[in-house]
Amino acid sequence: MPRYPAGVQQATREHVALVGDGQMALVLSDILAVRGITTTLISPFAAVSEKLAAARTSPRLPGFTLPAQLRVTSDASMLADATLVVCAIPTQYIGATFAAMAPWIAPGVPVVSIAKGIEVDSFRLPCDILAEACGARPIAALSGPTIAAELARRLPAVLVAASHDAQLCARVQAVFTSPWTKVYQSNDLIGVELAGACKNVIAIAAGVADGMGLGTNAKSALLARGLAEIARIGVALGGKVETFFGVAGAGDLATTCFAPEGRNRSFGERLGRGEKVHDALSRTISVVEGVPTARALVSLARRHGIELPICEAVDAIVFNGLDPHEALFQLMRRASTTERIG
Repeated sequence: MPRYPAGVQQATREHVALVGDGQMALVLSDILAVRGITTTLISPFAAVSEKLAAARTSPRLPGFTLPAQLRVTSDASMLADATLVVCAIPTQYIGATFAAMAPWIAPGVPVVSIAKGIEVDSFRLPCDILAEACGARPIAALSGPTIAAELARRLPAVLVAASHDAQLCARVQAVFTSPWTKVYQSNDLIGVELAGACKNVIAIAAGVADGMGLGTNAKSALLARGLAEIARIGVALGGKVETFFGVAGAGDLATTCFAPEGRNRSFGERLGRGEKVHDALSRTISVVEGVPTARALVSLARRHGIELPICEAVDAIVFNGLDPHEALFQLMRRASTTERIG
């Protein structure tokens, strides 16, 4: 674990409530503890919270120990004292979870999403779901290339805090900056959320390429053209093109596609090796967000008349049983034109 200079830690008067018990909620609790920030982790599941509180470890993140001062509970009433709430719930479950918890959040208290996905039935992004569930209040997203296993080891990472509220952006930046995390600000909330959602779909494709043994040349080309697809749909839906080539876009995409621990990439690798979708999913402890997002993304693209060949191939493999080798053949025989981003 790297050594960091003393004196960088600065406590604040915040009380942060982390809603969720996944990997990112766990490692964020470590960042907040080092900053001296009062933190409560609220799991939606009583049995999980009891085990976490007692063992201070989770099978989701082997080798990581929860900070001693972190309070762990499933009692939503603990939200009442929070000055900042973090949504660490998978996208498809945000609506139901926060519909139940929102009445406990005090008026005006901001909610920050670290979820990455698109709700499959409504095509909404996490912050849109939170805005409806939690009512009028400041909303932000915190995103970037953040493999939890590396954050658990306190390896350096860079994130982006995005919001239409400049003051909230600065506040989130201050809260989550630590000796090993650097946080930028952005006013492109849509772009940052779309980048985080879409990269999971491309990561599945990258995993398929790994499983099929296609090599570095093919995988690098897939990332480049995948980024073009992300930028194309992202700009069409209101994001800024530069966002997709920054930390939240290209940075997060590269990490998700190359990190061995990435669950979307690992899921795709199993498919590339010939496993059935159901079997590959059943071997994954955490939610593979790229699966429902692929379906939502392809539906959105068709609605807007946008071609996303890589995302469409992932959707077809996962939902229509398309053989990965046939998907590769279809992609390779597409007509070659002038390379474009938009």
